Amino acid sequence: KQWYQRRVAITAGIQGCKLANVDIVYTPYPNLKKTGDMVAGQVGFHKNKKVVKVNVEKNNEVWKKLEKTREEREVDLQEERNRREREEQEELKKQKKLQREMEKLQIEKEKKEREMKSYKLMNADPEKCTSNQFDNESDAERELVDDFM
Repeated sequence: KQWYQRRVAITAGIQGCKLANVDIVYTPYPNLKKTGDMVAGQVGFHKNKKVVKVNVEKNNEVWKKLEKTREEREVDLQEERNRREREEQEELKKQKKLQREMEKLQIEKEKKEREMKSYKLMNADPEKCTSNQFDNESDAERELVDDFM
């Protein structure tokens, strides 16, 4: 990636496109020194030890390949920002909806677990309960069952 950046700097610069070799200077941003008496485009450096210079030869083949893939388009920054914000809002809505559904499922699951643990279900079906088996029967039916056993 840096290799392409160097090539572009050589061929895209005003003087760089006329020269066969160009020095590319790398330095951290805080090392740049700009004073009011400097000409536009001119910069200095606070510490020369942090400056790295690389001599690069001009290669027209690489430049031609880059030019073929160049894509120029008109950019409407306000429209792109609005579109991005809409997409982010839609994504946020989807996430909130999914979270609400997960919370509902969790609540239902906990409710079912509480019902399973409670004793209400044990007395829900009186036919299955043996202790209440004779509550609804008459005395005559109970005596017949007792005599049979």
